[in-house]
Amino acid sequence: MNDVRRGRLKVYLGAAPGVGKTYRMLDEARRRAARGADVVVGFAECHGRPRTEAMLDGLEVVARAQCAYRGGEFEEMDLPAVLARRPEVAVVDEFAHSNVPGGGRNAKRWQDIDALLAAGIDVVTAVNVQHLASLKDVVEKITGVPQHETVPDDVVRRARQIELIDMPPEGLRRRMAHGNIYTPEKIDAALANYFRPGNLTALRQLALLWVADRVDEALHTYRAEHAIGGVWETRERVVVALTGGPEGDTLIRRAARIADRSAGGDLLAVHVARSDGLAAGVSHASLARQRRLVEDLGGSYHSVVGDGVATALVEFARTENATQLVLGTSRRGRFERFLTGPGTGETVTELSGDIDVHRVTHERAGRGTLLPSRRRTLSTGRLIAGPVAGLVLPVLLTVCLAQVRGTVNLTSEALLFLLAVVGVACIGGVTSAVIASVTASLLLNYWFIPPIGQFTLDDPNALLALGVFTVVAATVAAVVDRSLRLSRRSARATAEAETMSSLAGSIVRGGQTIPALLERTRETFGTDSAELVDQPPDHEVGSGVTTVPAGPGAFLVLRGRTLSSSERRVLAAFAAHVGSAVERAQLAEAAAEIEPVKAADRLRTALLRAVGHDLRTPLAAGWAAVTSLRGRDVEFSDEDRDELLATADESMAKLNRLLENLLDLSRLEAGVLPLSLRATSLEEVLPMALADVPDVDLRDVESIPPVLVDPPLLERVIANLAGNAARHTPAGRRVMVTASALGGRVELRVVDRGPGLPTSGRERLFEPFQRLGDTDNTTGLGLGLALARGLTEAMNGTLTPEDTPGGGLTMVVSLPLAERADLPASTAVVTPGPTP
Repeated sequence: MNDVRRGRLKVYLGAAPGVGKTYRMLDEARRRAARGADVVVGFAECHGRPRTEAMLDGLEVVARAQCAYRGGEFEEMDLPAVLARRPEVAVVDEFAHSNVPGGGRNAKRWQDIDALLAAGIDVVTAVNVQHLASLKDVVEKITGVPQHETVPDDVVRRARQIELIDMPPEGLRRRMAHGNIYTPEKIDAALANYFRPGNLTALRQLALLWVADRVDEALHTYRAEHAIGGVWETRERVVVALTGGPEGDTLIRRAARIADRSAGGDLLAVHVARSDGLAAGVSHASLARQRRLVEDLGGSYHSVVGDGVATALVEFARTENATQLVLGTSRRGRFERFLTGPGTGETVTELSGDIDVHRVTHERAGRGTLLPSRRRTLSTGRLIAGPVAGLVLPVLLTVCLAQVRGTVNLTSEALLFLLAVVGVACIGGVTSAVIASVTASLLLNYWFIPPIGQFTLDDPNALLALGVFTVVAATVAAVVDRSLRLSRRSARATAEAETMSSLAGSIVRGGQTIPALLERTRETFGTDSAELVDQPPDHEVGSGVTTVPAGPGAFLVLRGRTLSSSERRVLAAFAAHVGSAVERAQLAEAAAEIEPVKAADRLRTALLRAVGHDLRTPLAAGWAAVTSLRGRDVEFSDEDRDELLATADESMAKLNRLLENLLDLSRLEAGVLPLSLRATSLEEVLPMALADVPDVDLRDVESIPPVLVDPPLLERVIANLAGNAARHTPAGRRVMVTASALGGRVELRVVDRGPGLPTSGRERLFEPFQRLGDTDNTTGLGLGLALARGLTEAMNGTLTPEDTPGGGLTMVVSLPLAERADLPASTAVVTPGPTP
């Protein structure tokens, strides 16, 4: 059995590139080494920063592995060497890095780190917030830069320590301007794009909120381990109780306003599905609508099963460390409250302790409940009132009938006593009915059956009447008792079905991760923890541990209180849902891995198809012309010779353009296209770009200020767009080129009057080797628009299609304005990664 202690992971989480993660990581390595720890640097990326590189002095650095890939040489961490060295602590930078394929290496750096942890080696690493998988789409929306390298949030959350490395936006921009982050040629582009103050502020907030959630999880774990029931008001957490009634929308909005008063406040909505019948008759449509409202307001919805609404609410609030609890005022009227006693609101207030309780009025307050009566089962009051009524009610009836003796016959008197017994049975069940029937029989025999004043049964008819009376009373009591038990069973089934429906809906919508589902299971059954394991625990009987299968090779384990048999049955259904969610996540991960392979295969097929025709056509024409010129059996005139030479020259020129497009597209995809950005006026570029397009309508370009672009690349973009527009513009109509400046950018429009293109097919315009609507395969490889968009985006611009008013398609090129017309020439290289 392997008894190696798993290593501990520490993560330095950066709010943005350049905040100093690697520096802090190496500083910790030096401090640990100074205290006598065996520390090695498995991989550190200093990015040429002198101060960071100086931190490596005195540290043992494991030599990097040299990896060949597609004709290039790359350096990666030498995982086998680090494992063979077996240090106490390994410093490994760039947690989300993707390794170079091949050589038996893991696909991701975080998988290498997991191998080190499994070997018992402590690891110190670093990652930026934009590389967290859950924030990938959010960061791309904010910055406009897609994140190609990510690490699963769960992997980071499992770290023993997470330390946030943060810096105010202006301080980070000053570091950038002083050359402490990027080389000089990249500074201007970075400050104008990724490192804008708004971007940095948003990234900083994302990092703070993510770490705050991680700290909240750690606090929750600590409170559970130490059995701390009191509320720690570290942040406002507002719980709103929902019954499924129409007042729920009012309560949710009121609770959301309370939570919004505190920055970082949480809103939690909870519905208690009672096993004693309160859940029966709940409007599931209302609950579903209210759940959507809660989620739209940024809150979370929860459903728990509890025998007592008030107790379940308070326990949930304490488990979630809630600071405030919002409930609606009672829908019962004053008379109903007088008869049935204090309601849920009053009980919650008594049990809340240090949790603030808000009683919110609504339009249904005091107008009667829309739900079934909460007195459907035998409460403590009814258990006491039933036997008392069984003794008192027959006596009171005897007193009343004694006053009217002689006016009511024996049959009527027996029926009245029977009615009293039925009433007692409805109040207290079988036991109370038996007490009432015995009491009523004795009183009826003594006071109303002759001889009066004696316990005698001389009359056979009287004996028969008493027998029938007793049988009817017992039968009615049994029916009432059975009805109550069936009602309880039905209510329990309804509560369980409601909870299962809520969980299944979460899984179908795909809005719950596996940890969230486990947390949902934990809070639903009121246990201390819920986890998914490969092997069941060795002992669970009497230890507060419940284990149920959750699919092949997986078990759901709950620790805390001991569950009843009915709760275990529901838990088994929960486990099946969790197992389905795990399987779904695995299938999604497998599909995500296959998709890039399928895309590459489609691209390769299209390339082979295009090369098979478009490259071979000019090559064949040029080859035929040269072969004819070299032939000795035919004498060509000077005109024929010049024509053949022109054909060969034109074919070689076309072939050269096709190859240049292919090479430029491959450079764009690899991220290594060289750029020379400078202030350029459109009048400088347009004449050469439109030279091969006859009769162009050029408008409004003289007054446009200079743009910051690479002139030759912009020329190729415009030439490709204008040539494409000319091919689709009908005879007798002209291609129009116009420009305008707005909001620090210039928009150049190339307009054609062709048939246009449906909205659904526009993104395919920019895929390589596509000719949407073209039947002429002699026009090239279908790279023009793909290359035009790639070159535009490389110059920090955008290329988007629009409908032309009156018919046709307009290609809109948006480019950044040059801040000064006399900007010096700058050179940049488009490189992969999050930085511009």
